[in-house]
Amino acid sequence: MKTVRLPASISVRELAEKLGTPPAQLITYLMQNGVMAALTQSVDYDTAALAADHFGFEAEAEEPVAAAAPGAVRHRHPLLDLAGEDPKSLVPRPPVVAVLGHVDHGKTSILDRIRATSVAAGEAGGITQRIGAYQVDRNGRLITFIDTPGHAAFTAMRARGADVTDIAILVVAADDGVMPQTEEAIQHIRSAGVPIIVAVNKVDKEGANPDRVLQQLAEREVVPESYGGDVPTVRTSALTGAGIDDLLDTILVVTDVVNPPRANPSRPAVGTVIDAELERGRGPVATVLIQNGTLRVGDNVVAGSVYGKVRALIDDTGRRLGEAGPSRPVQITGLTDVATAGDLLQVLPTERAARSLAEQRAAEARARITQPVRRITLADFAAVEGETKTLTLVLKAEANGSLEALRGQILKIEDPNVRIRIVGEGVGAVSESDVNLAAVSGAIVIGFNVRPDERASAAAEEHGVDVRFYDVVYQVTDDITASIRGMYEPTFVDVYQGRAEVRRVFQVDGRPTIAGCQVVDGKIARAATCRVLRGGREVVRARIDALKRFRDDVREVARGYECGITLEGFADFAEGDLIEAYVTEQQNL
Repeated sequence: MKTVRLPASISVRELAEKLGTPPAQLITYLMQNGVMAALTQSVDYDTAALAADHFGFEAEAEEPVAAAAPGAVRHRHPLLDLAGEDPKSLVPRPPVVAVLGHVDHGKTSILDRIRATSVAAGEAGGITQRIGAYQVDRNGRLITFIDTPGHAAFTAMRARGADVTDIAILVVAADDGVMPQTEEAIQHIRSAGVPIIVAVNKVDKEGANPDRVLQQLAEREVVPESYGGDVPTVRTSALTGAGIDDLLDTILVVTDVVNPPRANPSRPAVGTVIDAELERGRGPVATVLIQNGTLRVGDNVVAGSVYGKVRALIDDTGRRLGEAGPSRPVQITGLTDVATAGDLLQVLPTERAARSLAEQRAAEARARITQPVRRITLADFAAVEGETKTLTLVLKAEANGSLEALRGQILKIEDPNVRIRIVGEGVGAVSESDVNLAAVSGAIVIGFNVRPDERASAAAEEHGVDVRFYDVVYQVTDDITASIRGMYEPTFVDVYQGRAEVRRVFQVDGRPTIAGCQVVDGKIARAATCRVLRGGREVVRARIDALKRFRDDVREVARGYECGITLEGFADFAEGDLIEAYVTEQQNL
């Protein structure tokens, strides 16, 4: 294998030249791995080294390295790092499990039941605290559970590169069935590419119908083993504890059958920050899941742009440890600041090396803030080279009928060199969860007669996800077809300016209805066109007829200020409506 020397930071253009790879192919690889970077933007050594390995090169760090001390551990994604390990040093590690599902279907209750019944009795300290992750013992084998808030957090962590989960448990209530958040969780688990185990919960509740749940899942291509599929299902009751032991046994069986996880406990530790906070009396505290190697008290560590020396290791029972091996969740103290969930933590040989790497990452983060965000667009897709390409989409529409029609028309598009893949779909406004899913899947979000909420807009800007909105189906198919054929033309796009919320509606005799508003994001300009959104759906589009502050006409109103708005030809305002302002510009996508 050829060797390439890489600096701590390198532009995509320079990296492509060093690897002798067409820039479009390199950008495609980066996009597929959740990194959106333009030719002129820089990536860090870790990302560049992974790209080099993909294109057949072995990366070596140039001097000076960010962690310049000799023997510094290369900070790679833990799941990919095993390729460089001596096979003789790898040993089995406990599986890491995340539990997802619709709200009120019993996810938290199942976790509590597992925790209460499976943690070995009599351990020092007992069950004294919750650290967001814990281990249980089943017949002498350990299983690690991550207590995430839900599928959105599950994917948000993946958006930061934290693929920590080996197995996902999907909890569905037997008396309720598959619900919208269940469908979203299925999409996020599929995107992660991990095995699914279904826990049909609340089987002891009146009105429970587990068979109906299995049928609903089969209709969504989560086919249970009893239906001839490959998805194990377990009937549980978090209230009585029925089926919990079967669920733990099923986890171990799936672990043994599907690529048993392994790690090298003799190397310096690499792990992922699950949670972090500032505690009175203890300072910055981080919950870390060790994924490879062993973490010890006194180790010098860096997590993102935070560094420190491990002063204490504490497990979920409150017991102090001297060291923590692979798949072990622990709280650590001794960091200089609060880390960020999803950051990779690694051990470095000296405090100076850890501080140097942390400072370099902080400087790179500040530099990225000033750089324009790279968006995954249809034009990017048209420029991708290669024999077979995949266009990945997330679809949202205002009703199931519209969603089915949209999906059907898109899947009718045929091209011998292009595969269209829909990784997520749903009814309602584009949400932050949709954007996170698109970010980790390299997808484009298509919204049909819906708009994004405020958090979704911010997430799209942060992750550089292209979110497109349409109200006619053929416009969607025309854009996709043109992109596939490399004929995407300059088009007019709506550039978002701001959003105001209608607080009161005023009717003055003989005059247009006035919406008394407060600007909640961006600004509202007199020259803008507006969408009136009600419940996430667009009611009307109209130009601003008048924009006032008290009695005065004004050109624009900034965030936090109140104003009065009238629109041309529209008077049916309602309290709670959102007025979204935009301008239309011609843009080469």
